Amino acid sequence: MAFGLNQHNGNSVATTPPARAGLAQWAGLAMLALPTMLLGLDVTLLYLALPKLAEDLQPSATQALWIMDAYGFMIAGFLVTMGALGDAIGRRRLLLIGAAAFAVTSVLAAFAPSANLLIAARALLGIAGAALMPSTLVLIRNMFLDARQRALAIGVWATMFAFGMAAGPLVGGLLLAHFWWGSAFLVAIPVVVLLWIGGPLLLPEYRAPERARLDLASVALSLAAILPLVYVVKQSAKSGWGLATTLALVLGIACAIAFVRRQRALANPLLDIGLFADRSFSVALGVLLVGLTGVGGALLLVTQYLQLVIGLPPVTAGLWMAPPALAMLVAGIGAPLVARRVRPGFVMAASLALSALGHGLLALLPVLPAMQGLGWAVAGYSLIYLGLGTLAALGTDLVIGAAPAAHAGSASALSETVQELGVALGVAIFGSLTTVVYRSRIAEHLPRELPEQAARAVQEGLWTATSLAQSLPAGLLDEARHAFVAGLGVSSAVAAAGIAALAVVSAVALRRIAIPAPRALKPSRAAAPAASAAGCG
Repeated sequence: MAFGLNQHNGNSVATTPPARAGLAQWAGLAMLALPTMLLGLDVTLLYLALPKLAEDLQPSATQALWIMDAYGFMIAGFLVTMGALGDAIGRRRLLLIGAAAFAVTSVLAAFAPSANLLIAARALLGIAGAALMPSTLVLIRNMFLDARQRALAIGVWATMFAFGMAAGPLVGGLLLAHFWWGSAFLVAIPVVVLLWIGGPLLLPEYRAPERARLDLASVALSLAAILPLVYVVKQSAKSGWGLATTLALVLGIACAIAFVRRQRALANPLLDIGLFADRSFSVALGVLLVGLTGVGGALLLVTQYLQLVIGLPPVTAGLWMAPPALAMLVAGIGAPLVARRVRPGFVMAASLALSALGHGLLALLPVLPAMQGLGWAVAGYSLIYLGLGTLAALGTDLVIGAAPAAHAGSASALSETVQELGVALGVAIFGSLTTVVYRSRIAEHLPRELPEQAARAVQEGLWTATSLAQSLPAGLLDEARHAFVAGLGVSSAVAAAGIAALAVVSAVALRRIAIPAPRALKPSRAAAPAASAAGCG
């Protein structure tokens, strides 16, 4: 079931038209846009701050990647748990608790004195963020019962998250022009204050009517399944395959199998595994995961390219992110409207094809002069963000629309889990792939007389090489830049091929899904349950 259509026989649902949302619901959506934008902002806020952060905290290449993606991985790990917790204690209550925790941990991150403590603070931010995200989508599901209004509302939701991701580098650049790198985290404080003031007034409360107590064994198994697999991705790319990665892979798979079996046996599972029986639901999740992986990798590499290769200051680099942000904004709002006339699978396929073209443009950067590469990088990145806006809006609505109202919490948690995990995996996979290429290239140009400590620093990554620019032999920094761009080109070529294949999958697997007319009154041969209005008042 997706967008109100019967997946098995193609007939429309024979129900009384659902109530259409009014001014109160749209005002509530505006309030939900605040934490949504904040979460997207915090995914990318540090990308332009990385060079200054590297000068201050001196992280290794592995620590730098953990600083970037510990937040996303912890969100991905805890979303399912927080989705179930929100069902038990109330979505609005969990939203406000998560917002308070997010503010406190943001302050801890802003004043972290070392790389390891910053990684820990980013992980805590991820757990707090996981408390925020499921609440927003489930509240939207309960506030907007009409399919077309819900599609537009989810488009706004997805656009605000993606807009936060796009605005992160710009906001970070503006703050870095006047303050230290930690100031980027303090943006959360005023947003949380506004949410605490307006949330109780504009947002309804919702909790599942028959939610059992939280199953702690399921929580432990879900974390034990995700985190070892994350370690495998990062460690194998950094150091190759070994005993530790093999053991982690076996542990992750074993815990994943145990988790699925336990969910099937529970009367009130942490995650409803039955949702995966719907093909549109499963395919939409897969498209979101792979598509966001490409976005995460491009975001990490392009922001470094603008600053460390071309040499743009943070504010200027942030301003060059405006065209991609505009492309994403137009796609996020426009895609649900286009999908009323063109099937969503085809709209997503077309946008993914444009994203693949964007990755292809980035793959050409190694053969272009730096200043000419600036225009190509921004053009390619804009196409990638155009795909992001469409993917996040329509993909999310496909997932939410495919699930019965009673399982909206599980569907919301899964949708957000794969999006966060996709971005974090993109950082890990493409960041690590770029590092592998970088190290193989720069090793050929290291002078024998270079001190061992300096040689190790240069091999760590371009950001550490840049921080030692004054003490490096002439020409070595330029070679480091060329090595980084070579890695960026390889990673972008891999992403282009993957996203192009994903466009074909979307066109084929989702070709039968369509958004129904908002007020279809004709009887149908197969009835489907009406959406629940619980929690709308």
